[in-house]
Amino acid sequence: MSLIAVGTMAFDAIETPFGKTDKIIGGSATYVAYAASNFVKPVQQISIVGYDYPKEEMEDLKKRGVQLEGVEMVTDKKSFFWSGRYHEDMNSRDTLITDLNVLADFNPKVPDSYQGAEFLMLGNLSPDVQLSVIKQLKTRPKLIVMDTMNFWMEIAMDGLKEVLKQVDMLMVNDAEARQLTGEYSIVKAAKKILTMGPKYLIIKKGEHGALLFDNDSVFYAPALPLEEVFDPTGAGDTFAGGFIGHLAKTGDISFENMKRAIIVGSAMASFCVEKFGPTRLKEITKADITERIQEFKDLVSFEIELG
Repeated sequence: MSLIAVGTMAFDAIETPFGKTDKIIGGSATYVAYAASNFVKPVQQISIVGYDYPKEEMEDLKKRGVQLEGVEMVTDKKSFFWSGRYHEDMNSRDTLITDLNVLADFNPKVPDSYQGAEFLMLGNLSPDVQLSVIKQLKTRPKLIVMDTMNFWMEIAMDGLKEVLKQVDMLMVNDAEARQLTGEYSIVKAAKKILTMGPKYLIIKKGEHGALLFDNDSVFYAPALPLEEVFDPTGAGDTFAGGFIGHLAKTGDISFENMKRAIIVGSAMASFCVEKFGPTRLKEITKADITERIQEFKDLVSFEIELG
């Protein structure tokens, strides 16, 4: 089963209560690829980078079964750059710098070799870019998942609503779900989003886990209680990569299997926050992932006599 991942490959500079970094590798497609490639190969990347993007990073991804034919290299511009500072609670942050650079002209092209992919993960990008990729696919994937954020709701709501009609699942956090619908209740917001096009919805609640909705059911997965969260950047994209990676590995898009996929995604995200950038994702082994998923299982497993 192949997976197309669309998103940014970028540089981040991050400041948290635990420390700060100069430019390090980041971007939604980077985190999705590092997480998903543990479960499915190939991950077929669609992105854009500038002349300053490290060749070693490209080689790292290739070694993990990530195909880069769909990554455009612009030789006279810099890569996308974001800088942010996290507050003490690590849930909120201030954006200090956003330099779009190559991203300002991103017009994705789906290579012929990517046609026929069964799974599509649309990372957080302009709705126009997301829609363009869907329209270029000759065969509709088994599952199209999209991520988005408050920024696009503020400047491109009409375009966002068009993409929502074309996808099977939306991933947003609780604040974004409220903004998209005008509903404070998460359950009411979910019901409203499910009338906009998607059959499934995941609402991410950071350190408080994630909720999965369809029209009939709801499932809640906790986040693993961690003593130290070093850097939350990319945790949501890593969650998405683990989630869709598991679905692509199994080829099963039932609600029951999505419940398992949420646990896999949560496990991957719990690794991501342990070090700056994707550093930790580069280190972990299959055994680490299995052990972490078992920790999640133990966290929520209980028996009870009813009646």
